[in-house]
Amino acid sequence: MQNTLERKGIKNIDFNCDLAQCFGIYKNSSEYELSDYVSSVNIACGFHAGDPSAIKEALLTAKEKNIVVGAHIGYDDIQGFGYRPMDLDEDELEALVMYQVGALMTFAKAYHMEIEHVRPHGAMYRKAMEDVEVSKTIARAIKKCSQWLVYYGAAGDNLAVVGEEENIQVAHEVHLEKIYDEQGDIIFNARDLENTEISVSRLKDLLNNSRVTNNVGGKTIIEADTIHFSNKLANVKELIVAANEIIKPLPYNYKNAMKSGWVE
Repeated sequence: MQNTLERKGIKNIDFNCDLAQCFGIYKNSSEYELSDYVSSVNIACGFHAGDPSAIKEALLTAKEKNIVVGAHIGYDDIQGFGYRPMDLDEDELEALVMYQVGALMTFAKAYHMEIEHVRPHGAMYRKAMEDVEVSKTIARAIKKCSQWLVYYGAAGDNLAVVGEEENIQVAHEVHLEKIYDEQGDIIFNARDLENTEISVSRLKDLLNNSRVTNNVGGKTIIEADTIHFSNKLANVKELIVAANEIIKPLPYNYKNAMKSGWVE
């Protein structure tokens, strides 16, 4: 596998999952079962989920396990878990993003940590994939917090355009359980696949051939920097363990460092 990956120019890939996806009495301890198998985590910042105690626990867990930390931002929709779309103007969306990223950055510094990326959640993630102008607004807000932050988003042409036009690092994210169309976009209304064997086969195809199976039975070429593992899936633990047997994940910035020659 290693020789194949090097021949294709993919020496490693990041695995990410979400943490602090709870609020108050509504706990979600199962999410920590994935933390031993990922190279980065996205910590909810309090709007769609994540109260101060949950954020603190997630940060300290990431520090203990030496995992890269990112801000998991969403719409101000705690009741709907950030899955309901909101119609915000540019200024409102920018403020929403900066508020959440800034809060986690400050929280992290209290524990001598730095956040390295930002990943939208739920309805915001979908809107950013579908509307390049919304995605650009998110990117500009991220850059105002720090020019070094990486913007994690759904893999595709829109994210590539945002990265180039807004001069921000972007990480193209792929989901092994999602259904993709011929253009390489997620079909959000389709039911997620919960079959470990098929998802593992997809991972191998992605690593070796940079492609995903689309909804018409063909293959679509897609760029992949990171893979998201959702603990909503019944088979996620089995899947992420199997994925680690195929390739050991490394953070996105480590991949860039390898390309630059700074690390072996």
